Formats: sequence, C-alpha cells, structure tokens
Amino acid sequence: MNQMLVTEFLILGFFQSPSLQMLFFPAFLRLYTAALSGNLLIVVAISSSPALHTPMYFFLTNLALVDILCTSTILPKLLSSMVTRKTISYGGCMAQLFFTWSLGAELLLFSAMTYDHYVAICQPLHYSALMGPWAYTFLAGVVWAISLTNTSVHTGLMMHLPFCKSNVVEHFFCEIPPLLKLSCSPTHLNEVMVFAADLLVAVGNFSVTVLSYGFIVTSILHIWSAEGKWRAFSTCSSHLLVVSMYYSTVIYTYIHPTSSYTLNKDKVVSVIYTSVAPTLNPLIYPLRNKDIKVALRRLLSCS
Repeated sequence: MNQMLVTEFLILGFFQSPSLQMLFFPAFLRLYTAALSGNLLIVVAISSSPALHTPMYFFLTNLALVDILCTSTILPKLLSSMVTRKTISYGGCMAQLFFTWSLGAELLLFSAMTYDHYVAICQPLHYSALMGPWAYTFLAGVVWAISLTNTSVHTGLMMHLPFCKSNVVEHFFCEIPPLLKLSCSPTHLNEVMVFAADLLVAVGNFSVTVLSYGFIVTSILHIWSAEGKWRAFSTCSSHLLVVSMYYSTVIYTYIHPTSSYTLNKDKVVSVIYTSVAPTLNPLIYPLRNKDIKVALRRLLSCS
C-alpha cells in the first residue's frame, strides 16, 4: 500500500539554486554530446572498416554501446531537470536503475579486453585459435547475460521495497544507495546483494585484470627490441587508464553501507563513472590507436 502511494520521486540533482543549475547546464550538455557523438563514431568507424573486425575492436564496440546506453539513461533526464520539473515517475526511476546497473557489462568487458591483450602478448602463436570469432562472440554473450541477470536481480529487489519515508532522492539519478535510504522496510537483503555483486563483478574482475597484467608486464620485459616493448605497452596503457579510473569509483560507491552515504561526495564520484568515463573512453582509445585514427579519418572524409 505504501509503495503504491509513491508515484514519482523528486530528484535533488546537484544544486538548489536556479542560477547554479543554469551555469552547469552547458557543461553537462557538452558531456552528453561528446559521449554520444564520440561513442557513435567509434561504433560506426569500427563497423564500416573490415580491417578492424578483430576481437579487440569487437569488445571496444560493445564498450561504446554500453556507454551510449548509460549516458542516454542518465544525462537527458538530468538536463531536463535543470530547466523543468525535477520529478521522475516510479517506473522511470526503476528503468533508470535497471539500465545504469547494466554498467556491470562495462566491468566484464574490461576483463574480456584484458584477456584479449594477455593472449595477444603472452600467447601470440595461439592467438588465432584462442580468440577466433566463436570465442570472442561467446565471451560477449557471457558478458551481457551476466550483466542482465545482475541488474534484473537488483531492480527486482528494489521494486519489492515499500517507500514511505520520503520520495526525495538525494542524487542526480535513481541509484541504489539513496533509494535504499527512502525505504521504510529492512534493506539488509538489498545491501548484502549489492555488496556481493560488487565483490564478484567489480573486485573480482579487477583482481583478474591485475593478475593478467602482471603476466603481460613480465612478457613485455622479456621482449628484446625497444620498439616491440613500446608497441606492447602502448596497446595496454589506454586500457589500464580507463580501467583504473572506472574501477576505483564503482568500488567506492557500492562497497560501503547505505548508512555512510553522503550527498555531495557520492554524487561527485558517480559523475566520474556515469558521465566523465563514457566521454573519455572514445577519446583515450582513438588517440593512442593509429588504426582507429585511420578509420575515423576515412569515415569523416567520406561524410
């Protein structure tokens, strides 16, 4: 009965002052425009270039699609709330929660990309056998299956909670920690499941990534030529940069209990992995990859 009374949530956003909201509106509009256009360019450039139909670029295309999904779920609503009403319907809030938790696919894709780098550098003679079309297609299928299962569980658990304390979400989108604070029933199961998912998906994948890069660095050090070492390092450095930024913010957000959630600090951290990282991904990879640069130049020249 209490849950039925909540037909919409009030999203506080970042600032209560209309002047500050209008001041930051152009910044978030640029973030969304850059993230959307940059990731779309990556998808189109890779799809239209047969030379880039390899496992690494296949995973990069999936990564760009996840970034498009994430930013398009969060930023348009944030932008509209800065100039119009700050409310979001109950169904819209749960939809936001569902699609933003598909970010678990991004963490799993990082591990798949790390495995691809590991095979390419540490097992180059077996690369074609270990990373054939069936292998990387199967890995991508596993990534999306785990991600959809994960987000379905958390969204389903959230939909079973009654909300009667308040309908004010102390955030700029519907995320699990601030929503749990609004429930008038015990949220222990939700918190345990979030903590377990963070351990398995975030911490687990990060551990796999660190271990794999330990083997990769060892292999790079055994390369005799300086050019070979630089090429191998260049292949992995952009991936490491994105992984480090993304994992640190996601693990911080979900590893601590809801009771320690703080409005300003947690919102700033969330901006990094929901808005800044998706914007930087299409910039970091192309800037350090000449094959994508060539494909982008060819695409832009044709248009």
